[in-house]
Amino acid sequence: MQTLTINDQPVTTDADPETPLLWVLRDHLGMTGTKFGCGKALCGACTVHVDGAPMRSCSLPLAAVAGRKITTIEGLSKDRSHPVQQAWIEFDVPQCGYCQSGQIMSAAALLAQTKNPTDADIDTAMAGNICRCGTYARIRAAIHRAAELSRGGA
Repeated sequence: MQTLTINDQPVTTDADPETPLLWVLRDHLGMTGTKFGCGKALCGACTVHVDGAPMRSCSLPLAAVAGRKITTIEGLSKDRSHPVQQAWIEFDVPQCGYCQSGQIMSAAALLAQTKNPTDADIDTAMAGNICRCGTYARIRAAIHRAAELSRGGA
């Protein structure tokens, strides 16, 4: 049995320590907001925060996150009040929506570190997240808006 802290809650699982965190979240804990994309940590659909840093959960063994703070899309906010979520809704970012939880988690990690990101900052932070629908212009605009909201802009 392993105890993890997920979305500020202690969670116990009997999953094999080598099981990727993605499958522990989805199959063992029923948290389906984090998506499977490529299984090789290349597309970003499975992005979660581990101790505040964006990480690809599809290639991260459970043993590697023991004792660390994990935040999933479900833990970003309970009511979609996080500035990134608000901006995503305002700019109608998702098309198919499949990659969006990973996109949102990467954007939230960027804004936690960089309060007023440039386009270059956004491009660098989001480079590992693929959107098959090509909503990159809306993603960038939403991140700028989320930064504004985070700074108290209306």
